[in-house]
Amino acid sequence: MYNCFFAILLSLLLLACGHSAVTADTLAINPEGWRVKDPAIFELQKLDSVASYNTFITVRNNNKYPFNNLFLIVSLQHPYGKTVVDTLEYKMARPDGSWLGTGIGSVKENKLFYKQNLAFTEAGNYTLHISHAVRNNGEPQGVSKLEGITDIGYSVEMIK
Repeated sequence: MYNCFFAILLSLLLLACGHSAVTADTLAINPEGWRVKDPAIFELQKLDSVASYNTFITVRNNNKYPFNNLFLIVSLQHPYGKTVVDTLEYKMARPDGSWLGTGIGSVKENKLFYKQNLAFTEAGNYTLHISHAVRNNGEPQGVSKLEGITDIGYSVEMIK
């Protein structure tokens, strides 16, 4: 019995040591809705230029979120002016309508991959902009105010 317990504990410790969070931040979204004109903006402080990182987008949603997926426009501004823009799609619900993610109750948190094996080779601060690009089917204009997203954030983890 004790051998099984220690084997499980050792496995969990080894898994936890695979990545170490370097920086993370979360921004609360207006309870009335996330306006497309109000991107979440984060300043990433100086990071080790020779290390590799995995970067994640963190999204918390509640039962007011009306879609089963989420489209994001994420731009990463480098210290010397270069900007990399990505359009990303994430599944937020299973086919039966139940939410993906972790959490108890109506709020679920999803840790979504943004970029793997990323190197911050330029010295200085990087700026991350995250906005939504959700649309209703058949409508050319996007949703101007997205309900049900409670928080948006990011995390950067060093790859060991």
